[in-house]
Amino acid sequence: MDVNSEYHSFLRESFTTHGTGPDPMSQTKKKDVREAILAASFRLFAAQGYSDSSIPAIAREAGISTANVYVYFRSKLDILYTLYEPWLKERLDRLDRSLKRVGSPQERLERLLVILWRDLPRENNGFAKNIMQALSTTRGGDDYSPHLRELFQDRVALWLADCLAVTKAESKVIAGIVLMAFDGFAMNVQLDHGMAFNANAARLFGRMLGAPTGAPSGTPSP
Repeated sequence: MDVNSEYHSFLRESFTTHGTGPDPMSQTKKKDVREAILAASFRLFAAQGYSDSSIPAIAREAGISTANVYVYFRSKLDILYTLYEPWLKERLDRLDRSLKRVGSPQERLERLLVILWRDLPRENNGFAKNIMQALSTTRGGDDYSPHLRELFQDRVALWLADCLAVTKAESKVIAGIVLMAFDGFAMNVQLDHGMAFNANAARLFGRMLGAPTGAPSGTPSP
């Protein structure tokens, strides 16, 4: 699936028009322009990364003026967050469905690690790395929000608690470490000779974390 098809598959119904007004035609046009900006940004971020994709380049790709981009988005980071949230949520939901099909806690943990540390960082030409690139250049006054990070960590913590004999608080700490490693693997994708995470490595880390190897685990301590 190319980036245009991928974009429309998860974003077509995700975004609503900004602003209000009595003219339905005007609102349709606003929605079309906003969609064009998002589609252009997705293509550029997926192809060349956040750092090498400027607002003027996004405007040219969308066929509009640079000033018009700022009518719909406060910044390039605002655009990225608008794209990244539905992209990430769709993949976390898909991961959740995949994990529910695995009965063994050890195998469930291994699948979780393989998807988080190998598969997800590779999707859409390493789209996840754009967040790392963006945050590395974010200043205090930019549009940074911890919302997506907290959402991601909470989901991973729930999965870990279901695989490991740990408390909820402990699973949250482990999830934070797992996501720090995810950040590294997301950046690793763009390296010519980066580390390749595989099933054997997932098995090793699963044993280190102490996942039960028998029947599905019980409810962790509160």
